[in-house]
Amino acid sequence: MGILVVGSVALDTVETPFGKITEGLGGSATHFSMSASYHTNVSMVAVVGEDFPEAHLQLLKSRDIDIKGIQKVPGKTFRWSGRYDYDLNNAQTLQTDLNVFESFKPQISADLKNPDFLFLANIDPVLQLSVIEQVSKPKLIALDTMNFWIQGKKDDLLKTIKKIDLITINEGEARLLTGESSLLKAARKVQAMGPKTIVIKQGEYGALLFHEGHVFSAPGLPLEDVKDPTGAGDSFAGGFMGHISKVGKVDLATLKQAVILGSVMASFNVEQFSCDRLKSLTKEDIQERFKLFVALSQFESTY
Repeated sequence: MGILVVGSVALDTVETPFGKITEGLGGSATHFSMSASYHTNVSMVAVVGEDFPEAHLQLLKSRDIDIKGIQKVPGKTFRWSGRYDYDLNNAQTLQTDLNVFESFKPQISADLKNPDFLFLANIDPVLQLSVIEQVSKPKLIALDTMNFWIQGKKDDLLKTIKKIDLITINEGEARLLTGESSLLKAARKVQAMGPKTIVIKQGEYGALLFHEGHVFSAPGLPLEDVKDPTGAGDSFAGGFMGHISKVGKVDLATLKQAVILGSVMASFNVEQFSCDRLKSLTKEDIQERFKLFVALSQFESTY
């Protein structure tokens, strides 16, 4: 059945030096699903309030995303407000209103309990573990997390990490989780915690893949127009997992190409606010950008 993703759906208000959007479609599961939908079948489990715009649900459906697992309950939808300065790698959170997301307890229906691949987007590690316990053994379980959980619920996070195959985290999170400044040492420590595959996201500078003793470095793509980096990491994960699901196996060659496709999708995401750039990409758009990434690191050796 492709990928099952469990995470947040939100209404984001974001201001950058290049514009502002008020209550745009956001959330970890949203960006992931919009990105992954170009590569594979995706089913979402999340919660929204009764105020959530129907147009946003229709957009997800227009990408053939299965939204039966999105619960609509009384109350207000999760809202996040943030601002970026010219250093777009760092967001300043202005306001977070969890609303219905505060009491979210994912319930996996019978028709979603047998996913080929499971992605646990950035939510409480206790909830992530509860999802793992509700599904049959997928081919691969992947997880994303953040500083908030590493600092506030590290013991719970470590219990969950033991149960997964792959983790995606950024540089700061890798160092915080392991206490290591070297990303190579950090990756080895994380692998000792459980997952054999680690992807360390480096924002505009690319990503590092660690798998069975191999290290692969993917470049960052220089872009002329970057408007909103919100959801870039989730879009990366969507492209990454989407390719793995499409191929149906997890080997080094597949993982390397998945990292590049993740970077491709993230590079599109940042070009517009919210999910606007991910609404209407074409196969040709993705292929052309993939070629740009290949060209960045391709050269003829005369050494």
